[in-house]
Amino acid sequence: MLDYFSDCWKYLPSLLGGLKLTLIIAVVGIALAIVLGILLCAFSISGIFVLEKIAGIYITVVRGIPLMILALFMYFGVIKNSLDLLPSAIIILAINASAYMAEIFRAGIQAIDFGQTEAARSLGLSYFQAMYKIILPQAFKIMIPSLMNQFISSLKDTAILSAISVNELTMTAKVIIARNYNAFELYSYAAIIYLIVIALLTYLSKRVERKLSYDKR
Repeated sequence: MLDYFSDCWKYLPSLLGGLKLTLIIAVVGIALAIVLGILLCAFSISGIFVLEKIAGIYITVVRGIPLMILALFMYFGVIKNSLDLLPSAIIILAINASAYMAEIFRAGIQAIDFGQTEAARSLGLSYFQAMYKIILPQAFKIMIPSLMNQFISSLKDTAILSAISVNELTMTAKVIIARNYNAFELYSYAAIIYLIVIALLTYLSKRVERKLSYDKR
């Protein structure tokens, strides 16, 4: 048992370096996914047939392909010779998460009574003004728990990006295992680190949900 923990401390700096890269990929990837998701959501509720079809096909295709297959296809087939590993990983994660973000935004907006949009338009606001000033602030409160859950899910999905040799937490553990063959120990350390980070994010998400529920009273 003492050897187990001594090994843990020995490898901790390397694993935390992998965790740092994991967090960078997740945070930047989700930020890009939010921007792309908003655009896709705007397409899907635009009422314009072509834009709705583009959004629908994109969301269906991306959500229907496992992330590992998407990562391998995008990296080896599209961007391998154009970008380094880190930006490639961020783009792949953003593409995958954006399809889910688009559906979160659409569901949040459509959860607001359409009568509010009509009332805002009757007061002289344009569609975009009504959306920005009336609908989105209310929809955002509804969407926050789902957005937090998607971030947690995407953070765990970064482990799949080890398939393209991104040196995030899982890949860091694999590299160490290749040197000492202690697979069980290293994957245990990685699992514990993931668990701690996810537990903290889950706690934060629940705190936000409780705060929003309290504000609605």
